[in-house]
Amino acid sequence: MLILVSGGSGSGKSEFAEGLVVSSGLSERMYLATMQVWDIESVRRVERHRQMRAGKGFATLECPTGLDRLEVPAGSAVLLEDLSNLSANEYFAPVGGGKAAFDRVLAGIEQTAARAGLLVVVTNELFSDGVRYDPETAAYLELLADLNRAIAARSDQVYEVVCGIPVAWKEAKP
Repeated sequence: MLILVSGGSGSGKSEFAEGLVVSSGLSERMYLATMQVWDIESVRRVERHRQMRAGKGFATLECPTGLDRLEVPAGSAVLLEDLSNLSANEYFAPVGGGKAAFDRVLAGIEQTAARAGLLVVVTNELFSDGVRYDPETAAYLELLADLNRAIAARSDQVYEVVCGIPVAWKEAKP
């Protein structure tokens, strides 16, 4: 099963996504951490997420790039946190970045979803601020939007978390 969870910064999407994994009944839980730690704010963010997962049975795999080369345990519950970081890391990579990132990221999502019993992908809603960005940032945002749409189309369930409240936009049919 593939589930996409979207929401703005601080919306509660990570907590909701973790709850989906924990309540799945699957005992082997993998957390795919995609953030590259660059500064003190990144360190704080990573620590906050580690504290949120503490005692919940997650094994953490660092995966800032190369999801298409990663093999998760068969039948496991996997939480990918998050698509925005993974996409940025792939897009802005010094070698092989740019538009090719779409195919690599989507292939990684498809491969991981096929192997896992459950894959929950967290993504950010970055498209409502009305700001005009420089061309390179705008191209990255377009890549992320394209990935969000492609993954939502493949997902069994799609949620948007707003103010801590999950809104179901697509639910699995019985």
